[in-house]
This record gives sequence, structure tokens and C-alpha cells, in this order.
Amino acid sequence: MEKNDDKDPDHNDKSIIEEKADVVSDAHPPDESDGNSKENVDVGNAETEHNPEDNVESQGEEIQQTLESLSEELDQLLSSLSLHKEEHKDDNTEEKEKGDQEDDDYFQIPQFVGKFLDLLEDKLSKYDSGEPKTVWYQDQDEVSSLLEAVDRVSNLMRLLLNTKSCLDHHEPLINHAGSIQQRAMAFLEDEFRILLEESVIKETTDDTGSQRKSTEDAVVSQDNDQVTAPEPGDQEIEYPGYSEDVVALLRKIAEKMKAGGYGWECREVYLVGRRNILMRTLKQDCEFEKVSIDEVQKMSWGELEREIPIWTKTFKNCSSLFFPGELKLAEKIFPGEEGSLFCIVAHGLTIQFLGFAEAVAMTKRSTEKLFKILDIYETLRDSFPPMEELFPEELRSELRNEVTSVRSRLGESAINIFSDLENSIKSDSSKTPVPGGAVHPLTRYTMNYLKYSCEYKDTLEQVFKSHSKTEQEEEEEPAKSGNSACSAFASQLMRIMDLLDGNMEAKSKLYKDIPLSCIFMMNNGRYIVQKIKGSAEIHEVMGDTWCRRRSSELRNYHKSYQRETWGKLLGFLGHEGLMHNGKIVKPNLKERFKSFNATFDEIHKTQTTWVINDEQLQSELRVSITAVMIPAYRAFMARFGQYLDPGRQTEKYVKYQPEDIEDLIDELFDGNTSSSSTATAKRRT
Repeated sequence: MEKNDDKDPDHNDKSIIEEKADVVSDAHPPDESDGNSKENVDVGNAETEHNPEDNVESQGEEIQQTLESLSEELDQLLSSLSLHKEEHKDDNTEEKEKGDQEDDDYFQIPQFVGKFLDLLEDKLSKYDSGEPKTVWYQDQDEVSSLLEAVDRVSNLMRLLLNTKSCLDHHEPLINHAGSIQQRAMAFLEDEFRILLEESVIKETTDDTGSQRKSTEDAVVSQDNDQVTAPEPGDQEIEYPGYSEDVVALLRKIAEKMKAGGYGWECREVYLVGRRNILMRTLKQDCEFEKVSIDEVQKMSWGELEREIPIWTKTFKNCSSLFFPGELKLAEKIFPGEEGSLFCIVAHGLTIQFLGFAEAVAMTKRSTEKLFKILDIYETLRDSFPPMEELFPEELRSELRNEVTSVRSRLGESAINIFSDLENSIKSDSSKTPVPGGAVHPLTRYTMNYLKYSCEYKDTLEQVFKSHSKTEQEEEEEPAKSGNSACSAFASQLMRIMDLLDGNMEAKSKLYKDIPLSCIFMMNNGRYIVQKIKGSAEIHEVMGDTWCRRRSSELRNYHKSYQRETWGKLLGFLGHEGLMHNGKIVKPNLKERFKSFNATFDEIHKTQTTWVINDEQLQSELRVSITAVMIPAYRAFMARFGQYLDPGRQTEKYVKYQPEDIEDLIDELFDGNTSSSSTATAKRRT
């Protein structure tokens, strides 16, 4: 028996596969001149004849039963065809020089093959006829029947296209089978897309009114294509929100499409669907929408300040939830191909994330941007390492380099912002003193800024260490090791505090009244100390020694204030000049009372307009003044008050009782600039 392996170029594999999209549903009948036409299937007339009197239900049962019985015969035929192909493959190798094959090598295809194809086409037509498309996977028999039938057609096509005698003699059958296969694959592609997009549990509502229901109602089990109806709470659904049964069904569809040569189409549907679903999820859960670098550059700070928290939340969720979920899903549906599919879904989005971060670092610097920049820096530092592990090695290096570059830009921006704060303190040379000696706005701003900055202490330590090390700092590094007070960030903080101290000292000299200057320094110093003591982070950086030194300076200002204000008043309560030859000099005593009253009235009038916002400091000052003045005044009154004549003379010169003085002292430092009342109004009768 001579065999000829030469193939007609008009019937090669490539041409037939490329004609998938062009074949018509009715194939051409075989050439009747072929002597073996009786054994070939007349595919043009292979459709099953149906009794018009049969009802629809009995007709469906007949189709199902016929497909099942024909499936067994088709399996035997496919096995025989496969064996024939292998046998003649070996024969062809031995006899390829003996000429053309003889007719008895021709493999005959029984007529039931065409009928099987027609019955499958009828089933697909039923699904496309307007009945709910989900019906096929809501019934276990339908699922098994359809997927197995599609698989058999794919196997048939593969064997026909790879068996020379079939290519030579069964072109109409091949075209018809190809047409049915294409239609089946198009159906599975649509079903794959719908399942992918509409089976996310959390996106499904109970009253959509749609014909297609959630696969929570009826899905296919993972192991044996059995339909199950899970009870609520049967499965804990995590992102991406598919039940295990839905994932199993998606995987089986993908397997059937790949086996039929439509793997690329299935993957494309998956990629488009998952990209859309992921972006929709990010918008719903995180309010995230893609923003270009140009758009970031054009945003106002108010707009950008709202976008950055959205970005950080989205990036963290992608690292911990969304990207791992995408990789697991791809692994379950396309085993062995998950890496490439995941990369297509996630890589572009990751690059877009990094582009946003870089664009923020490139915006014009301002002190208020520091903390949002640090938020981005921390997010990349903490959330990128687990994210990069999801990507294959060849992409990790690229992404790692991108992140390193972006973090470097962010770090440099943060350091420059700190330098800008330092420069703003240096350049603040306003000549207008704060009314009442209150806390200066620069002190409030700087301390609140530093307090908030120290909540990022560890990050700022890392930023200053990684992105600002100078040659001098490198030389000093061995001496600094282990000493946080000498770190780059701590040193920067100390410089800012020294600059602030110097600036406040200069501003205190704007007050012509020395006691008010002391009040100003006490107010600002106390504010600084309280801010530091109230923040564990900034206190750790500044240290106890610095706080003790600053508290000592405050006590000195306190002493200076009392000396300058109340020392002079206490001088009026001395005994000098009031006695001569053992007798009281009444004119001098009267003048002494008048001077005391006038001086105290002036102090009260002035210092009630001064401001001490810190209640503790205000109380301390009042108590210390009372402790000095009241005993001295009480003693003076007890010693000399008796020498004034009772009545009008006493009222004229003894304006206040000790209790009056005490009450009036308690009115000091309230910042009461609107009051026109005098101390006289507080006199007790």
C-alpha cells in the first residue's frame, strides 16, 4: 500500500483555521463523483427531522438523549481516528517515497457525526432564542452536556485538520464542524464575559429585574460540574467577590476554549473584563480615578490635598487586597498563565500610581505639603514590598527602580520644605509687637508644625538619613551612632528651635515696657515647653535637659517681671522716711499712701490688658504677686494706718484694704482692653 504525504496547499491547516470567521452555517455537500460519497456525511442534509406534533418539552428531552447517545459513538470514532492518525503517521515515515496513498487508506466518517453537529447547533440556537441564557448553567445536565459536546467538536476538528485523508476527502464536514465550533466558542465567550462581569457577589442586587441572575442562585461545583445552590453564608466571599463555584465554571470554560484554539480570545475577554471591574471597584471602594501627571501639575493644593488620601488608600488596598485577589483569580482560572495575565491587569495601574506620586513631588514646594508628601513616602515604603512580590522577577526590578526614584524625589522635597521653614523663621522680621505680650503667631505655627512633624519622626529620620547626608555628616556618623539626639532630623529640629528663640528674643525688644517684654517671653517660652511636654515624639527628640534649661529661663523672666513691676510698689511700703526722732511724719505718710495708690492703679489699668493664655502660668504669676504684695501691704497698714485720723482722712489716703488688692491682682493678664473701669470700682466698703 503506497502512501503519499503531500498535502493540497488549498487544504492546509492554516487556511482552514483562518476561515473560522468566514465559514457559513451550511457547508457544501461532498462531490458526488467521489466513489466514497455514501460513507461521507451529507452535511447539507444532516439536520434531524422533527415531528411537528411533538411538544417543545418532549423535543428537548429527545435532543438531550440523542446528544448523549451520539456522544458515546463520537467518542469511539475520535479514538479510532486518533489511532488511525498515529498508525499512518508511522507508515508515512516509512513509505514517504512510495507515492500516493491508496484509496483503502481513506478514513470513513459515519453520518451520525453530522447529526451530532446539527443537534449541538440546535442546542446553541435554543440558548440564543430569547430564553434566559443562564439556564444552561442552572442545570447540571445542561452544563455537562454543553461543555462535553463543545470539547468533542474541538477534538474532532483537531483530528480532522491533522489527518491528511480527512483533509483531502472531508472538506465540507470540516467547514461545517468549524462553523459549529466557532458558534459554540462565541457563545462560551459571551457567557464567560457575563459570568465575569455579573457574578461578583457584592455587586449583585436582589431586585435588578434582569433576566440574568447572580450565580449565588445556581452555580456549578468545582469538582464534578454539579449544580449547587449554596445557602447564604455557605462561603466567605473575599475580593474579587466570586464564589468558588463560579470560579470553577470560569476555569472550565477557559479550558474548553483553549482546547478549541480560542484561548487568546478567552484571555482577551478576561483582561478587558477584569481591568474594568478593578477600576470600577477602586472607584466605588476608594473613590479613585486615574489622574494624569499634567492634571496633577495643574491642580490647586486644595484639590491635591483631597486626592492624596484617596491615592494612599487605593495603593494600600491594592497591595493588601486587590492585587493579591487578582493574582489568585488568574491562577485559578488560567493555571500556569496567571503571571502574565496579572501583570497585564496590574502593571499599568502600578505605573500610574507611581506617576501620581512623582507628580506630587514635582509640585511647587510649600510647608503645608510636607505631611501629605510624607504620607505618600510612607505608603510606598510600607506597601510596595508586598506588592512587588506579586510580580514576576523581570518586572520587580523595573518597578523597584521606579519606586526608588519616586521616594528619592519625595524625600528631597520633604527636606527642602523643612529648609523652607527654617528660612521663613529667619526672614520673619516684622516690627509690630503682638498686643498684650501674647504668644506670637510664628511661635504657634512653628511649634504646631514641629509637633505634627514629630508624629512622622521615624519617617523623617529615615528621610534625612537617606536623602540629605553630606560629606561632613558622613565623617561625623561614627560619633553619632546610637544617639537619636544627634540624628540629622534632630539636628534640624534643634536649629529651628534656636532660630525661633532668637527671633522671639528680637521681637521682645520691640516692647518699650520691660515687664511686658518679660510677659511676652514667658508666654512664648511657656507655649513652647508645653507643646514639647505634650508630645512624646517631640519630647523624645528635644530631651529632658533642653526642657529643664528652658524652664529655668522662664523662671528668670518671671523674676525680672516681678522685680521691674512690683519691686517699685513694694518700695512705697518701706519704713524709710516716715519717722523722725521716733515720731511719724504724717505728710510723708500721706504722700506714701497716695504714691502707692497711684502706682497700683496704673499697674492694674495697664496689666489687665496684658495677655497670658496659659491658665497655669497666669495663676502662678497672680499667686506669686499676691504672696509678695499682700503680706507687705497688710503689715504696712497695721503699722502706719493707725496714724491717720479716722473718717474722711482715712478714706482719702487708705484707698484699698488688703482684700481689695488681692481681688484686683486676680484681674491681671485677662487681656481686658475694652474695660474702662478703674481699680477704685473694686474697693470694698
